[in-house]
Amino acid sequence: MTRPRIALIGTGGTIGSLGRGPFDIADYGSLGKVMDAEQLLAYWPQVNEVAEIIPVKYAAVASTAIGPTHWLELVRLCDEVVAKNPGLDGIVITHGTATLEETAYFLSLTVKVEVPVVVVGAQRPSSGLSSDAGMNLANACRVAGDPRAGGHGALVLLNDEIHAAREVTKTSTSRLQTFRSPDFGCLGHADADTIAWYRRPLRKLGRETEFDVRERSSLPRVDIVYSYAGADGAAVDAFIAAGAEGLVSAGFAPSFVTPDMAETMIAAMAAGTPIAASTRAGSGRMFYTTRMREAGFLNADNLNPQKARILLMLGLTVTKDPTALNRIFAEY
Repeated sequence: MTRPRIALIGTGGTIGSLGRGPFDIADYGSLGKVMDAEQLLAYWPQVNEVAEIIPVKYAAVASTAIGPTHWLELVRLCDEVVAKNPGLDGIVITHGTATLEETAYFLSLTVKVEVPVVVVGAQRPSSGLSSDAGMNLANACRVAGDPRAGGHGALVLLNDEIHAAREVTKTSTSRLQTFRSPDFGCLGHADADTIAWYRRPLRKLGRETEFDVRERSSLPRVDIVYSYAGADGAAVDAFIAAGAEGLVSAGFAPSFVTPDMAETMIAAMAAGTPIAASTRAGSGRMFYTTRMREAGFLNADNLNPQKARILLMLGLTVTKDPTALNRIFAEY
């Protein structure tokens, strides 16, 4: 059986980390030992049994250090990898779990290559006893090489589960089953005998989107304002003073904020700063009530605050019109 050809782009994170020994599964980051793609493949040579791997050097950092500049570079790197490797079947990107869902969602909306892109991480370092790194890496390569993986946008693979980037989020600090899609569940499973698919996303993805960021060197600044009992508008004013072109409200479920924060936000929107209303609940749609609509909030639907931020950043690259931005939130 012919093995699929998979490009492996390494960005670092726990999956590529080495600790002090088999029981160091929490403090390994202090050592700073992070493998690049080639080193990771040498550490887990078994992965070569499921695919022909082409390692691609990129970075070896913690995912807490990854942000918009890296996202833009990864979009361009995906283009380059496909152009340089005719017949490539898929791309796997290793990533730390802290911001994995954000990178994956950005790529899901912006990568224009036709081959599947799978973002993979691990909860335990490669050196840890019972590490999930090797199996996650192998399964990510299996999924990326599956002909049915196309058309789903960027996928996320951990713990034998295949998730849509738009829907998945990290739900636990240390459990292996941390990545979940709260509202709708996973798309399928990377089982021992097959890659089993059960559903596919309906929102626009990848080549279907209006977001082409390959020539951009930066993205509009968008910040998240977290609501809590007694919160005022200080954070809103501070973010706008720092140059925010848009904001995301992480409001109480189902979407409201405190009266003082609402007053400041309404003034900011009247002055031209779009604010997307999400919730801090971690699941469920925001309620686009008469009060929210008349105040001028954008409807972030069921996107969590960090995903709503990414979509607003991309939306602002094509329009600043609130009606058009609401259309974007409805379509993506």
